[in-house]
Amino acid sequence: MLPTNGGVIRVLFVSAFQEVRGICELLESTGPAVFQITQVSGLDLAAERISCGEADILLLDLDAKQSQGRALVEAARAAAPDLPLVILSDFEDETMAVESLQLGAQDFLIKARLDCAMLARSLRYSIERHRLQKELQSLSLIDDLTGLHNRRGFFALAGQHLRVVLRKGAGMLVYLDVDNLKSINDTFGHLEGNRALVVASNLLRNSFRQSDIIARMGGDEFCVLMTDAGKDSEQQVRRRIQQRVDFTNELSSWHFRVSFSMGFAGVPSIRQPSLEELLRIVDERMDQEKRNKQLGGTFVPAVKQTSVA
Repeated sequence: MLPTNGGVIRVLFVSAFQEVRGICELLESTGPAVFQITQVSGLDLAAERISCGEADILLLDLDAKQSQGRALVEAARAAAPDLPLVILSDFEDETMAVESLQLGAQDFLIKARLDCAMLARSLRYSIERHRLQKELQSLSLIDDLTGLHNRRGFFALAGQHLRVVLRKGAGMLVYLDVDNLKSINDTFGHLEGNRALVVASNLLRNSFRQSDIIARMGGDEFCVLMTDAGKDSEQQVRRRIQQRVDFTNELSSWHFRVSFSMGFAGVPSIRQPSLEELLRIVDERMDQEKRNKQLGGTFVPAVKQTSVA
């Protein structure tokens, strides 16, 4: 089913030169008004509208910047990784067309050959193909137990979203390990161990924004990439997670307690390290916190203490 707003497909048209009127006239001639077109002059303005959920598809006009085509398509995919993308070009450029499709565009249209039926069909088909691709990708990028991204999914998404950090200038990577999961498994069985992992994943969902990338990296380890952490310090994030953990442990009827060991690293917008290097840093910091807990005897017990009346 096509993603629409009250039966209307919202097209975000990025063009600094071409008037949106010509595109509107083409689509209006297809029959009932099922397309709503909004024009912006650049990808920064497009990103703002996309973040507010104001578009179903991105239509990018290469206009006079054909020589910068690859860079523009890459920038468009970074600005709208979750939207289908259709390219409009002044020139028939087979190399550019193939590169655009390889970079994630759904279609590459030549303006001189464009007619109303072709454009309307391309927009509709592109949305549907994009939806099917997302469904297929999710089959191999989602953790079966928790519903979070798995390790493969995290690497696929985080690499793209690090470019958002470059634009906004403030990111943070958080690595978390569920304390005492082995003890929960040994004491209550693996079903309760799995329940603890699901509880942990829900705690993280409720502690971070929808725009943050949360993943189960394997076993008892989780990772979060905060792409816009400008107003969040490490202490604030720790406090937010701990408040949710304490609230859940206090009110839940489960026999186990959930706690995390955590490692943090800021993601700089200048001289940004590779994702692998950032993960190595936060993993080491998380391990150090876990060792400090063990040495200091501050580990939260896995089993809840029941009061005796």
